[in-house]
Amino acid sequence: MTAKVRTRAVVVDTSESPFAMLRPLAVGDVRLSDSVWEPRRRMTTEHTVPEQHALLESSQRLDNFRRAAGKLDGPFYGRYFNDTDVYKWLEAASWTLAVDHDPELDALVDNVIQIVGDAQLPDGYLDNFYTVGQLDKRWTNLTVTHELYCAGHLFQAGVAHFRATGKLTLLDICCRFADLICDTFGPAEEGKTPGTDGHEEVEMALVELGRATGNRRYIDQALYFLDARGHGLVGGDEYHQDHVPFREATAVVGHAVRQVYLTAGAADIYAESGDESILAALNRLWENMVTRRIYVSSGIGSRWDGEAFGRDFELGNLRAYTESCAAIGSIMWNWRMLLMTGEAKYADLIETTLYNAMLPGISLSGDLYFYQNPLADDGTHRREPWFDCACCPPNLARTLASIGGYLATTSDEGVWLHLYARSEIDLALSGGRVVRLNVETDYPWDGKVRVEVNGEGLFSVYLRVPGWVAEPVPVRVNGTTQSDRWAPGCYVDIRRIWKAGDVVEIDLPMPPRQVRAHPYLFENAGRVAAMRGPLLYCLEQADNPDIDPRDVIVGPASAFKTEQVDGQLGRTTVLRATASISPLAGHWNDQLYVLADDDESAGVAPADITLIPYFLWANREPGRMEVWLRRDG
Repeated sequence: MTAKVRTRAVVVDTSESPFAMLRPLAVGDVRLSDSVWEPRRRMTTEHTVPEQHALLESSQRLDNFRRAAGKLDGPFYGRYFNDTDVYKWLEAASWTLAVDHDPELDALVDNVIQIVGDAQLPDGYLDNFYTVGQLDKRWTNLTVTHELYCAGHLFQAGVAHFRATGKLTLLDICCRFADLICDTFGPAEEGKTPGTDGHEEVEMALVELGRATGNRRYIDQALYFLDARGHGLVGGDEYHQDHVPFREATAVVGHAVRQVYLTAGAADIYAESGDESILAALNRLWENMVTRRIYVSSGIGSRWDGEAFGRDFELGNLRAYTESCAAIGSIMWNWRMLLMTGEAKYADLIETTLYNAMLPGISLSGDLYFYQNPLADDGTHRREPWFDCACCPPNLARTLASIGGYLATTSDEGVWLHLYARSEIDLALSGGRVVRLNVETDYPWDGKVRVEVNGEGLFSVYLRVPGWVAEPVPVRVNGTTQSDRWAPGCYVDIRRIWKAGDVVEIDLPMPPRQVRAHPYLFENAGRVAAMRGPLLYCLEQADNPDIDPRDVIVGPASAFKTEQVDGQLGRTTVLRATASISPLAGHWNDQLYVLADDDESAGVAPADITLIPYFLWANREPGRMEVWLRRDG
């Protein structure tokens, strides 16, 4: 295999993609020092990654590779796609090495790669479910057993390891398998087998493998798999996104993770091909998702049945599925859309998804996980240390390990700051110029952002004004307020001849606010959700022990006061207010229905309440939790 000259450790490399506007940074180009992401990235490095390796051993996921290699007796153990957990762990460990090189972790990764490589067959095939005992049945049930899905996670791990370490060991394994896949699948008239996988993943992985190796064949194969959908090869139904050809799709449907992995892959293909019909489909699907099929948390997938998107406005709270992996898939898709277009709406959704849909999936201790992330709970939904279907834990680990790579990008015009966090960021412009941004902020607790620009010459600095900001905001350069006020949902474009030490400041107002749901979302009629900045808040009984959250009636957003506290949840900003408590259960006297004209106000009493950021819930003693609260009037 001939790889390209070693690239930097970027998650998605659009540096040479002809239809992408932005170029990403290497994971190690960003040095975080904030109070949210850096503690969690370090937690991933010091606790999550080593503990997950131990779980890969105790759950026999690594033993399956040893069995496939003939080094251990016994049948395949566990679910048919368990190989992917090893691959996602390898990716998480690789991004960890890209930031903090740890010789012990490096050696451990090399050992796992050796175990994986030993299980690969001479023709390149690598899937333990079939290699252990039923090799003659390989490629016979792509709809269910996910050989290509497993391959996709392997390819992403191989690219991450190559970019982080410069080693070819895992990338060579990937290329042998990818070559076999390219030789096997394609149009029947070319003497190949028509087919694609029931669980998308291989599409974006093949594109990234093509980018890393310079082998266009892999990108062409990704396009084939995209176009193979909609022809009945994997069920012919919405659940598998096989009901219509991708270019004709109008709504996000079926298994939520599969859907957003597919759109992420399609976005990668567009970045390389410029096929406008693909972009048109991506735009339709995105609009359908954000206007009809997404939670206020930015979580997606409402149905436990099939881990699937529901119909328009089918967004229940207590039974919200909102899988952690689906949130990560949404981030993957929106990151690619942002790289292609530079449109702030994609960065807005990445931000709210990171905080409110992905981050709740992992505990403050870094070793307990949510698979589902409901918006209401009776105290019984708790994080667990692992799952039989353990897709979410290593998915969370690989995302947190690479989080720095999502903060900023470059373009031909200059440097772009997408996500705000206290950090030091190195960016390389065309012509070899290097710019360092020193970002000072207490975001997301405070909206003041100060960026010291250390670079020389004419270029633009782009700062995002999030869509949740209520009004246009001013920007100051070296203490002087600029004449323009910048509207929410856009990037401030400050183009000038910069000198080292120039300072840009922006102050994003963060008053508490309340949002209402669309009237067709009947469950939330008469209710509001509290937000501040990018953060969604919830009422948890741990802070309000004598109150049932279902009985709380809040006043207007102006009634909420912010307070910064430092306690069991770490340093955080909470919302406090005096609310009305209407004990519904007592008023109704155990009746399920009463006359509509009956007085509901009896027994209403005031009480002080505290709301915490939703991403912090379920880190203390169990109790009820609600995001949507009844609103007075």
